[in-house]
Amino acid sequence: MTAATEPPPRIATLDIVRGVAVMGILAMNVVGFALPFQAYLNPVALGPISDADFASWLVSFIFVDGKMRGLFSFLFGASMLLVIEQAAAKGEAEERIHYRRMFWLLAFGLVHLYLIWFGDILAGYALVGMIAFLFRDLSQRALVRWAVGLLVVQLLVFAALAAGAAMLQQQAAAPGAAPATIAEWQGLQRMFGAMSPEAKAQEFALYRGGYGDILADRLEDQAMGPVKGLALFGWETLAYFLLGMAALKSGFLTGAWSAGRYRRTALVGFAIGIPAYSGLAWLLARDGFSVPMLLGLAMGATVPLRPVMVIAIASLIILATRNGGALVDRIAAAGRAAFTNYLGTSLIMTTLFYGYGAGLFGRLGRAELWLVVIAMWSLMLLWSKPWLERFRYGPLEWLWRSLARSSLQPMRRPAVAPAEAGAPAS
Repeated sequence: MTAATEPPPRIATLDIVRGVAVMGILAMNVVGFALPFQAYLNPVALGPISDADFASWLVSFIFVDGKMRGLFSFLFGASMLLVIEQAAAKGEAEERIHYRRMFWLLAFGLVHLYLIWFGDILAGYALVGMIAFLFRDLSQRALVRWAVGLLVVQLLVFAALAAGAAMLQQQAAAPGAAPATIAEWQGLQRMFGAMSPEAKAQEFALYRGGYGDILADRLEDQAMGPVKGLALFGWETLAYFLLGMAALKSGFLTGAWSAGRYRRTALVGFAIGIPAYSGLAWLLARDGFSVPMLLGLAMGATVPLRPVMVIAIASLIILATRNGGALVDRIAAAGRAAFTNYLGTSLIMTTLFYGYGAGLFGRLGRAELWLVVIAMWSLMLLWSKPWLERFRYGPLEWLWRSLARSSLQPMRRPAVAPAEAGAPAS
């Protein structure tokens, strides 16, 4: 076996944090699988909700929504830099390896987006990853400066959308409003606001129906999805990739900081983030989750807060898992197989909720969806570790690596002596 086919050395902390992130993403994505798109951002899109469902939304808004995606993005940026550095250390063409990886990730993402589920993040990661390569040699401080600048741009984009929505609402409500203005406002309402009974019935009928109708709707609706997503969210995604690179260079994501430093970082982050998010949740609920407020507060005002919470959550994860243990080992394995777990979750969830499977779309509330999440978490933790005890990679990790290197990579682990079997992965 050549050096090119040897699996890269593992950094346990990265695997653990990635494992929590891929599990945590499901806690928010499950809403997108089980309910109409409008409900992802707006908890009352389908009408009044129970106290339990509101509490579920509140917990997700403060601790999950955007934070797990941000954490996953941090890890993606850090892992991307590791692969580049490892290729350079071996004398390989780092640019060729990186762009081949991003090309195949884009291919996986497009298959996922068009054939499985509309909420794909892989295609966007691939496109942004192609840009992020240009920042690989920057210092930790320069990476942070660029990230802050990109977050400012993202904030301005969302602020412009919120201001435009508020202006459109006023114009549509004015006497003698032009039909085109009214139609544009109604379209925005349909996208983010409370759904009419007719719209709900149409959505339920679609997703409780057959695969062909769902596919046709997705292909029409998401034809330019990756391009639109890059323009709308790419600034923040690139910022997170760069912050992940900086966090790797600083030793934060490798567990190199002292326990006291992680503890202070977590305390400061939560002291800022939790009250701020709670205040935004109160304002949204008091306002009744209007479209301008959703765009301004749930999307815009959270931009500077999300990285603070992401870093605090990562610090807490690293602190809580420092001593290892059986559960930590399983979480790390889920992180090593994060690509397979992410796509596998989409296959299972769409089969569970869509009409070509169990047809549970729209039949469970937000609080009830936690039972589905916990069951899926259990499955991730159960299969990942025994699989990786026998094989070098998760199934899709192996396929991605083989495609990126244009050769089948060794999959099965060699037999090891008993004394070596318990050695922790580096």
